[in-house]
Amino acid sequence: MSHPLDPLTSDEFRATTALLSAEHGVGEGWRYCSIEGLQPSKQALDAFAADGTVPPRVVEAICLERATNRTFRARVDLSADAVTHFAHVPDVQANVTVDEWEEADAVLREHPDVVAALEKRGITDLSLVFMDTWTYGDAVMPEEWRDRRIGWSDTWVRAAEGANPYAGPVNGLHCVIDLNSMELLRVEDTHSVPRPDVMGEYVPRHVPDRLKGHRPPRKPLEIVQPEGIGFEVDGHELRWQNWTMRVGFNHREGMTLHAVTYDDAGRTRKVAHQLSFAEMVVPYRDPSIDHYRRTAFDIGEWGLGFMTQSLELGCDCLGEIRYLDAVLHDSSGEPYTIANAICLHEEDSAVGWKHVDHGAHGPSAEVRRQRRFVVSFHVTVANYEYITYWRFYEDGNIECEVRATGIMVVTHVEEGQPHPHGTLVDERTYAPYHQHFLVARLDLEPDGRTNTVVRSETVVDPLGPENPLGLGIRQVSTPITLEGHDDFRWESQRAWKVVNERSLNGLGTPVSYKLVPGGAIPSFFDPASPVLQRAQVIGHTVWVTPHDSEERWPAGEFVNQSRVDHGLPEWVQQGRSTADTDVVLWYTFGIHHITRPEDWPVMPADIVSFWLKPVGFFDRNPSLDVEPQPTSACHTGPGSCH
Repeated sequence: MSHPLDPLTSDEFRATTALLSAEHGVGEGWRYCSIEGLQPSKQALDAFAADGTVPPRVVEAICLERATNRTFRARVDLSADAVTHFAHVPDVQANVTVDEWEEADAVLREHPDVVAALEKRGITDLSLVFMDTWTYGDAVMPEEWRDRRIGWSDTWVRAAEGANPYAGPVNGLHCVIDLNSMELLRVEDTHSVPRPDVMGEYVPRHVPDRLKGHRPPRKPLEIVQPEGIGFEVDGHELRWQNWTMRVGFNHREGMTLHAVTYDDAGRTRKVAHQLSFAEMVVPYRDPSIDHYRRTAFDIGEWGLGFMTQSLELGCDCLGEIRYLDAVLHDSSGEPYTIANAICLHEEDSAVGWKHVDHGAHGPSAEVRRQRRFVVSFHVTVANYEYITYWRFYEDGNIECEVRATGIMVVTHVEEGQPHPHGTLVDERTYAPYHQHFLVARLDLEPDGRTNTVVRSETVVDPLGPENPLGLGIRQVSTPITLEGHDDFRWESQRAWKVVNERSLNGLGTPVSYKLVPGGAIPSFFDPASPVLQRAQVIGHTVWVTPHDSEERWPAGEFVNQSRVDHGLPEWVQQGRSTADTDVVLWYTFGIHHITRPEDWPVMPADIVSFWLKPVGFFDRNPSLDVEPQPTSACHTGPGSCH
């Protein structure tokens, strides 16, 4: 039996497009920018869990009429086989599709004006050329084309077939293109830099011999579970140890986790309604001609789902693995399957807890190795790769880790030319400084939906008669209610708890889950910066809002060609209370990437993470009942472990 939170199937995508074609003529000359199954309300999900009442299966589609450059929002009730809403959304641009990106590359590489500009630089083999189209923000759009759906392109050229295109930037050559008509509007040919002798290759057959063979070979390292996996997969429901959750998937957020619960001695306890990423903002901090437009909203402008890669393409997961496929659609609405889109596996995670007791008969030890259950997916956003791991631990902790790898954007410079906004990574080649801001949407529900987010921080007691040695510290909790946002403070070790005052633990204190921040970075933007105005979410570490199913996108629903942030700043200005209610906690974290030579030509994974930790959610360590490791699997002396 399907579940209301299950992702759309191929048949449901086709049913949606068939209805919109029949009732509103959406077809030739249109693009489907997105088709998404909308989640039922929490009350409808409660009814389904209680008595099996199935809520309507509602789909939202964002459709683009190319000839008129108009965006339409459609709602389709598949349960009733009807279109319930179809309306023009004025003054917005929908997300860009993969089809548009690929079509723009093909059109630009064949355009006579682009060919001529390349020939002027001695580039004649167009099979080696790659045109990478980016989106615009309102502040940097050409005035004469503000009424169009436009993109701008970088130009790259490979040194040889199969070589790294991003090692060959064609400086000073950018194109402006109408993404509806695929008309080249302008070639911006501002300057040219002779290509230096760079080594920007990472594929073994292109890497010079002088860089190979300096490392001893690896010995085999095998991860086996001779009795099979320790988790269960039932459709999109996952069960491991005491954890249960459901996996979702959509074009914008990619993988999502829902209905996360923990079995506490036979009592099923809610932990989270949904965990996902709602936006990713990547501003490049180089005002030069090649980079001043380069600010990406990788979730809102493109979509993590559309960028998700099949894990058949490499060794991303080790051990006893199970996979889930994902189904999405192209811009004509035709569904396709991403095989092995989501990886599920268990990992050893070193020591979970241990103590050595020195008794009358010598020392004795109790030690428990820790395991974790990992749900992960991988996206490729042009030159960058992002791998997201959600890890669930036996002690009730949840860790979210993001690894950024791939290839940096680089620019060639003339001999002696300054490059103050980047790092020299190869001969006359610098990588600009930039930032990766991720926004996690954390709809936590510890034991229910009546919660308050509180700031938790350490303060120092003043020296005095009761604290003569200055030892005293205390923990202070302050509710975050009407202000709607807060910032990280290293000096007080500030964190945030989602507290349910209506559920008390065995000690009589309220249960909670705490966001332990990691990778919290400031925006480094002037408040008047146009970039910050359209991404005000990155100006604060956390935001708090009451749950609203329509409030999903922290920088606004339509960020392509946007001018201001229509998301969190506007929501918190409504003055709604976030005390003792259904709340959503938004966490902004990421990578302040001061580039380095060691990141070139392919970047070792840069890792950031945060934790969700139970605080008073349990009465004591919930992993006390973890079984000890069999002696045969332990290494306690010379020789091999078994």
